[in-house]
Amino acid sequence: MSSPRPRILDPHAVPVVGTDAHLPAVDAARLTPEALRQRFGLPEDWQPEIPGDAGHASRELRPASVLVPLVQRPEGLKVLLTQRTAHLHDHAGQISFPGGRVEENDADAVATALREAEEEVGLPPQVVDVIGRLPQYTTVTQYVVTPVVALVQPHFSLRLDAFEVAEAFEVPLSFLMTPAYHQRHEFHWEGGRRQFLSMPWEAPGPDGQPRRYFIWGATAAMLRNLYGFLSR
Repeated sequence: MSSPRPRILDPHAVPVVGTDAHLPAVDAARLTPEALRQRFGLPEDWQPEIPGDAGHASRELRPASVLVPLVQRPEGLKVLLTQRTAHLHDHAGQISFPGGRVEENDADAVATALREAEEEVGLPPQVVDVIGRLPQYTTVTQYVVTPVVALVQPHFSLRLDAFEVAEAFEVPLSFLMTPAYHQRHEFHWEGGRRQFLSMPWEAPGPDGQPRRYFIWGATAAMLRNLYGFLSR
């Protein structure tokens, strides 16, 4: 019986074994609000490149949902991301989409994503226009996550939940949809081998100083699945 795959505590220390620069970036014409609405409006049965990274099979799977917010800026669509606070039990300090576990009163995955986005960063549902979903992704912490993709009007002011969210920031969708910026990491342990993607983004932080935002793990995997969907 193989050893349970370990959690990655310091992803920065895991070696980069390559990038996907051989793959084309999604054409800019496909990254407009109109093109995205049309793409998500097409019924299609497709398999995501990265379905998940499940950990211990003995643990019960828990349903969750995240919002993939595409903010409509004049210079192009940007993805709103958060950095989780360091004290949280799951995925502490990681960069993620707004989201969380499904609660009993949530009507569906969309309701969960909208509720969580409003609770975590103060994003009002009135500025959010859901255009589709991506296939579910199973995390190493045993969450079955439904990514809900939405266009977001740019006229909003964020209000961060200081307990869960350390920071919110935006990354151009065009950058994230360019595989040349997708780094592949790999490490080995006694039970086998594990790989993951990262998409490091450099931009000024809240203090105006240059900062490197390390997007990796489940967030990077779901963005990679979005790339695969938009590339078809």
